[in-house]
Amino acid sequence: MDENGFATPTTFKHHSNEELKEEMIALSTNYPSITRLYSIGTSVEGRDLLVLEVSDNPGVHEPGEPEFKYVANMHGNEVVGREMLLLLLKYLCENYGTNPQVTNLINTTRIHIMPTMNPDGYQRAQEGDYGSVLGRPNANKVDLNRNFPDQYGPTRWNRKLEPETAAVMSWIKSYPFVLSANLHGGSLVANYPYDDNHSQTNGIPNPTPDDDVFKMLAKVYSNAHPTMHIPTPCKDQPREVFPDGIVNGANWYVVPGGMQDWNYLNSNCFEITIEMGCMKFPQASELQQYWLQNRLSLVSFIEAVHKGVSGFVRSTEGNGIANATISVFGIEHHVISAAAGDFWRLLLPGNYSITTSAHGYDHYLSNSELTEALKSVEKINPIVAEFQADNSFISEFIHSLKITEN
Repeated sequence: MDENGFATPTTFKHHSNEELKEEMIALSTNYPSITRLYSIGTSVEGRDLLVLEVSDNPGVHEPGEPEFKYVANMHGNEVVGREMLLLLLKYLCENYGTNPQVTNLINTTRIHIMPTMNPDGYQRAQEGDYGSVLGRPNANKVDLNRNFPDQYGPTRWNRKLEPETAAVMSWIKSYPFVLSANLHGGSLVANYPYDDNHSQTNGIPNPTPDDDVFKMLAKVYSNAHPTMHIPTPCKDQPREVFPDGIVNGANWYVVPGGMQDWNYLNSNCFEITIEMGCMKFPQASELQQYWLQNRLSLVSFIEAVHKGVSGFVRSTEGNGIANATISVFGIEHHVISAAAGDFWRLLLPGNYSITTSAHGYDHYLSNSELTEALKSVEKINPIVAEFQADNSFISEFIHSLKITEN
């Protein structure tokens, strides 16, 4: 492998929409055993919204295996993430089978990567753009990161869903995604929900019930980046200093109708937004440096999908129960089991009481079944998990799993 981590020569350049499609087709053709190329829909102007899946069993949800996604170029003129994801795809494919970290990641995770959510906006953007809005919206001149339904009600930007937004919402509902990042540009920070607040006022934090988890996830990316975790403002925003390289979205500025909040409130998926650099459309000559700065962060963040607790919800007959609710005592946010009864719940290290419930079941998970499930997690990961039974029997299916740092 060369200094950039690739087995074959790499040209660091900005790819046109057609070139991007050709590169993704080439990767799926050259690595058919670990990739699957698919489209989730089309843009206003009819361009495919392409996703390349990377997995040791592409096209199949393997029960017990978490699903992860990256989305970039939501704003058409914010292009660093678009090129980083194309490079990441190449890196994952070329390192599978030789790099233990990459091989393990692909063997244990179903990864979905969408380099561009807004190909129409990209068509209008210009190389060298530092901070304009040329190419930012889609072809209907709508900012896609204001177009999702918002918890505080409709706005003038999201009363009508754009085709790109509707396609992504359907995509999120179609896969049991656990973790995601949305790659932007214009600053250097990892931004986490919520992105707005009830008063729609900048500078007022609005933490989710999983605020500590989101801070941890944001730091996974920031700390693996050589400079993001060092509070250094962009030249045009000298007062923007982000401790540890992370920020609550609403505490920065409000974004009604944002995608990361919609993920959290309407699916199992925890999403953060990565601002990858101060310049929105840098010169192609700078892309190699961006790659070297972000490669470890991009990989480390995917690995974070395995943090927390996972398992299966099964009936007394041993059948998986889909759409069961998994609740953590003290955290007012629940996740739902997938089709096979498998679930994933991102959590910090600690002691937790976890319950499950499902419509039509008197006892949704028996005491002995949950005991064995959590013991199996400890057995597989003895360094990071410690099973503890709750002897109070207030509920026959309450137990706890202590999770420690890996």
